[in-house]
Amino acid sequence: MASSLSVYSDGAVAVPSKRGISGIIMTGFAAFGGMLFGYDTGTIAGVIQMGDWIRTFGEPDSGSPTGYSVSTSRESLVVSILSAGTFLGALSGAPSADILGRRIGIMLACVVFCLGVSLQTGASTLATFIVGRFFAGLGVGLVSTLIPMYQSECSPKWIRGAIVSCYQFAITVGLLLAAVINNATKDRPNHSAWQISISIQLVWAFILFVGMLWLPESPRWLIKKDRHEAALKSMSRLRSLPPDHPEVQSEIADIVAALESEREMGQSSYVDCFRSTRNKIALRTFTGIALQAWQQLTGVNFISYYGITFFTSAGIKNPFLINVATNIVNTGMTLPGMWGVEHYGRRSLLLWGAVLMCVCEFLVAIIGVTISIEDIAGQRALIGIVCIYVGTFAATWGPVAWVVTGEIFPLNVRAKGISLSAASNWLWNWALAFATPYLVNSGAGNAGLGVKVFFIWGSTCAGCIVFTYFCIPETKGLSLEQIDLLYQNSTPVTSTRYRLQLIAEGGLNHADLQEVGSVKEDKGDVSWETREAKNV
Repeated sequence: MASSLSVYSDGAVAVPSKRGISGIIMTGFAAFGGMLFGYDTGTIAGVIQMGDWIRTFGEPDSGSPTGYSVSTSRESLVVSILSAGTFLGALSGAPSADILGRRIGIMLACVVFCLGVSLQTGASTLATFIVGRFFAGLGVGLVSTLIPMYQSECSPKWIRGAIVSCYQFAITVGLLLAAVINNATKDRPNHSAWQISISIQLVWAFILFVGMLWLPESPRWLIKKDRHEAALKSMSRLRSLPPDHPEVQSEIADIVAALESEREMGQSSYVDCFRSTRNKIALRTFTGIALQAWQQLTGVNFISYYGITFFTSAGIKNPFLINVATNIVNTGMTLPGMWGVEHYGRRSLLLWGAVLMCVCEFLVAIIGVTISIEDIAGQRALIGIVCIYVGTFAATWGPVAWVVTGEIFPLNVRAKGISLSAASNWLWNWALAFATPYLVNSGAGNAGLGVKVFFIWGSTCAGCIVFTYFCIPETKGLSLEQIDLLYQNSTPVTSTRYRLQLIAEGGLNHADLQEVGSVKEDKGDVSWETREAKNV
């Protein structure tokens, strides 16, 4: 994988080192925050099906085998309240990141999350349990804004996509562990059945909190705070090079030049996120918000939240084990996605992922409405296609949506842009988690769609295809500062060609590229009108 050269005033050429393994490990470790996200999302799917939890927080029902049941409204509230908390947490991520810093903000998220987990574990009433899920959601929302931001700002550009994809991988590991632990504790006759599943999340938060004590702060945040010496030391640790190394000095200079350019344009507030400027910040904000919305509208969280309920209603035996199987697929297929995001690029994975998911979801809907509960072959086909669908999401839209969101915003509004995007993710997550029981369940006041709900998900995936083609640029291999130039001088449709031009001119720093980057677009062809004597 090629990386650009850096050219300095004395004519020396420095080749960026790919030996900074310690820095990559440090940045990759931050992805552990995805465990909080994934495990909390996955564990509730099994908890609400456990007999003791239903007896503790349900209502008497003489028609139920256990004598208790959970109404659709109560199930919807318990599942979706987490997403309400995460929505507020994601919005809170911007001021936390800008005031406290990316690293301290993540540690604060761990504390808030632990409060929520503790309330859920010790709950004896439904109200306490719901309040606990809300506070846990606040912590998860903060993490969903801060982790991709921290990783994008600290990662080397040649492996940034793979590192940010580790966040989605941690989410899938969390989902898998939740499914395994739920399956192991579901038959316990007392509160420990669900208390073990919930309380183990304290371990994940503790590991992340302690680990962040040792990680460096984002050098880009330090530059934004005019702490240049601290930024040099941070970049030195992240690149495993001395602070006076030309590569470190050049990268810091590039960040400073980009930030000064943004400050001259006055781009720093939430209002600026929606202004139509030369830097196309409004387009970037729309892209981030819409991308996270479309990720939720793929319908994958239907399997995360209601997978066990869905498999049970389809007449499938051992739904808990099937849920474990789908989560194994989810985790395993994230790994090729981490490789593919740097090999095939962001835009291609999103396009082809949406196409394949669209086909799978329509097949699930068609098979689901045509087979009977006794049709074993049909059930196996249903499970197989669901696994293909989940695997496709895990390799494409799962990680890539977070990669794109983390890298498309300029530094001055990055915290605000990412927080708005993450908030969009959680707003749609909440809306779908709240509405799905009413769409799927039968009975008075419910739509009773059952497996037909996959016709809806198939249609939304068709929308994902259109959105990706017109709104997602190709940013593979570019620095965050080069992405600014990509937006200024190309469109998402022509971005692939212009990206190659930026890489070819990679020897020039941000300020130089702005001088010579007069670009002519003609039917998608990009050419430089001027190439000043820069000794590339």
